Formats: sequence, C-alpha cells, structure tokens
Amino acid sequence: MYEIQFGVPMSGAILNCINTRLDARTISVLLRHCEPKLLFVDTLSQSVALEAISLFPPNKSPPVLVLIQDDHDDAGGSNSSLSTVDSRFCCTYESLVEKGDPNFKWIRPKSEWSPIVLNYTSGTTSSPKGVVHSHRGIFTMTVDSLIDWEVPKQPVYLWTLPMFHANGWSFTWGMAAVGGTSVCVRKFDASTVYSLIKKHGVTHMCGAPVVLNMLSNSPEIKPLPNPVQILTAGAPPPAAVLSRTESLGFVVSHGYGLTETGGLVVSCAWKREWNKLPATERAKLKARQGVRTIGMTEADVVDPESGLSVKRDGSTLGEIVLRGACVMLGYLKDPNATNKCMKENGWFYTGDVGVMHSDGYMEIKDRSKDVIISGGENLSSVEVESVLYNHPAINEAAVVARPDEYWGETPCAFVSLKNELTQKPSEQDIIQYCRAKLPHYMVPKTVVFKEELPKTSTGKIQKFALRDMAKALGPSSSSSRLSRM
Repeated sequence: MYEIQFGVPMSGAILNCINTRLDARTISVLLRHCEPKLLFVDTLSQSVALEAISLFPPNKSPPVLVLIQDDHDDAGGSNSSLSTVDSRFCCTYESLVEKGDPNFKWIRPKSEWSPIVLNYTSGTTSSPKGVVHSHRGIFTMTVDSLIDWEVPKQPVYLWTLPMFHANGWSFTWGMAAVGGTSVCVRKFDASTVYSLIKKHGVTHMCGAPVVLNMLSNSPEIKPLPNPVQILTAGAPPPAAVLSRTESLGFVVSHGYGLTETGGLVVSCAWKREWNKLPATERAKLKARQGVRTIGMTEADVVDPESGLSVKRDGSTLGEIVLRGACVMLGYLKDPNATNKCMKENGWFYTGDVGVMHSDGYMEIKDRSKDVIISGGENLSSVEVESVLYNHPAINEAAVVARPDEYWGETPCAFVSLKNELTQKPSEQDIIQYCRAKLPHYMVPKTVVFKEELPKTSTGKIQKFALRDMAKALGPSSSSSRLSRM
C-alpha cells in the first residue's frame, strides 16, 4: 500500500484507500459509491474483495482487479506465479509494474486544488462519508505534521496507525520527505510492537488512545532501548492512560484532527514550565487538544446558535470550528452534507463539542451526538469516562445516554475489565467510585459489563452501537440495575 500512495497520484488518478477490516457488504457499498476504475487487492484481502464485487448489481461495472502478492504473508502465503492467481484478477501488482514505461513522466495536477485523495470517515456516529482532499491541502497537512511533531531527518517509524486511515494522517508522504524508515506490521500486537522497537530502533509511531491503553496494560511490557515518540489522536485520551504510557518511556504528544482535515490540525503544544508539575497534573494538561497548528488558519469554539466564541472558562460548551487550507473540498456526491458543515465564510463545523481554556487551549468534551442531557443539564460523556479510566479494574470505558422516565436521559457506562483481576467489581462498586469523584447528575445510573467494547478498525469505540444497546435496555427508573452482557 505504501508505494501506491505515491504511484496513484503521480499517474493523475485519485487515491482511495479502503479500510481492509470492513466486511464485504460495506466495501461493496463504498466501491459502488466511489466508482473506481482500478482496485489493488492484497493477498489477505482477496476473498472479501471478490465477495464485495459479487454484490454489484448487473448494471454496475466492477473495477479491474490487480492482486498484490506478498511472499511474507503469515496467513495462507502466496506464490509469485500468475497461474495461481484467481482469473478474476487481470494481473499481479509486480507484473503490472514490470510492464510500465521506465520513461514515464508523472502527471502534474491541473491545479493545486485538484483532488488527490478520497477517504471515507470511520462511521463512529453514522454511515461513512467520502471525503475529498486537494493536492494543496494534503501537501500543507504533510509539512504541517512534520513541523509540529518536530520530526528529525531519518526517523524510524513503526506503522501502528493504518495507512488507510486518512493516509496514515499523511505520514505516508511525510516519512518519505524526511528520509524515514518505515516498519510495517499487519496488525497491532503489543508484544510485537515492543520487540520491533528494540529490533529496529523505532523512534516514532502513531495511534489512537486504544493503542496507548494496550501498550500500558500489556502483560509483556519490555524496557524501551530509547525514548519513543508517540502521537495520539482520534478520541480524547484519558489522563490516566497518558500517565501510564509515559511512565514506560514513551513520549506522548496529543493532537486533534478529522478525516475532513486530512490529519492533526490542533496540537497540545507543550510548555517547559509544565515539566515541573506532578505527573497527574501533566497528564491532565496533555489530555487537552491544544492550539491550532501552523497549517490551520483559525480554530475556535463557538456557540452553535450565535456563532460567537464561547467564554474562555474551560466549562462553557460549544462546537469546534476550523478554517484553513487543510480542510476538505467536500463530501463526494453529498452536497447537502457538505453545505451543512462548510459555511460560505470558510468555517468548517466539526460536530465536536469542546471548551476553551483561559490560556487559549481547547479541549474536546464530546461529539455533539454524544452529549447527554439529564434534567436539562448538558453533561460530557468524556468527563465521566476519564473518571472511569482511573478505576484500577477498568480496561476500557464509554458512556452514552440511556432514556430515563424522570430525567429524560441518564449516563449509561459500558466497561470492560482487566484480565488479571482476582475480584471483579460490581455495578454498585463502579457507581460508588464515580459518586465520590463526580457531581451527582454526572454519575452513571447504569453500568454494563462487556468482554470488549465495539470499535472501528482504527480503534475508536463505536458509540452509535452502544447507544442502540442502551436504548434496548429500556428507560431507566429511579433504581439502577446490574446489567451483564
């Protein structure tokens, strides 16, 4: 996939990296939506790709299929002989490259605003949407990311972040720009990551907060041979997880971005004086999303009704809005959705709810769909989750609204527990723990224990699935009940 990040745009085509962990039905929907002419398929994905193509209606022409064979596949292997390739593939990737013109001159875009990539959102709150980015936007995003993260020349980068996720936040091109070495892995495994860090001298890696959680909770934690810079984004990371990860020798940087911005456009710029603070205070500060990067012209938190900036008091909720070259051109074939979030004055309304602190640092509190309104009070599920993550028995936590007969909505917590526990907490244990640390109206009234919380392929917890589960429980009454699923 790494070579294709360069080859497709240089041929004048638009690159669309599809999530390899999706099922055939979803992939078929995306393919029919974006109508690709050519589809490169990895050996391990060929069965799901062929199934997705089989779901095309008779009047819909499928793309031409090219098989990427990998002699290092650990599941099923592959042979270099084309005779072993399914006849539905026109050729292999290597044979296609061999037929190429060695004197080919790469096709320059007609304009810096010409499309370069199409990326689909992860669908944490709704169905995926196709996000179109320009050459200008992606170039700006790539350079911006390198500068903000202070990436030196010739880093060793471990790909714990999928390349299909916003083109690996644009570090696919960024690593090439600074002469970096890319260490690729099929899937995330904490033990493997620790081994690769030691073997290759890894200096940089990225990932969602779930990656930090898995690294810090792994039973096979190994000493790091050198400090490893790790950039996290995708969801507000709990301060407890940040603190645990940094205690292992990882240097965590935190930022904020969306598929619609092509990467991280808000960064928690660290101040030297903060190093003197206790570890818990440093973690709380680092959990904030921060200030705009140089690639983003403006970033603000505004009242959704008036459009005016909210008070810089760290508590007044508003919608996060962005303006700059990194913002997408729009959603493919969806002008209504584009016009809803992109205003004529250039502001992009993210749908994320946050606050602005007195020092100008913003902090995400929720997705607009995830704000819980209980008794007329808006409460942030993220704040409740941060408390839950501090509980010594909890591995993962997510909070959504559950209908309530009296309050309208009440917090419903879904949690998974750590594996090595000798005694598991009860629902009342969790509720009492929260009651000692939160205002009464923010305390979960229901706790649901799960072996594992539903996630997207990039590690984001799927709150829409949890909302459906909470609704299926029915309206809560004045007494909470134990739910184990």
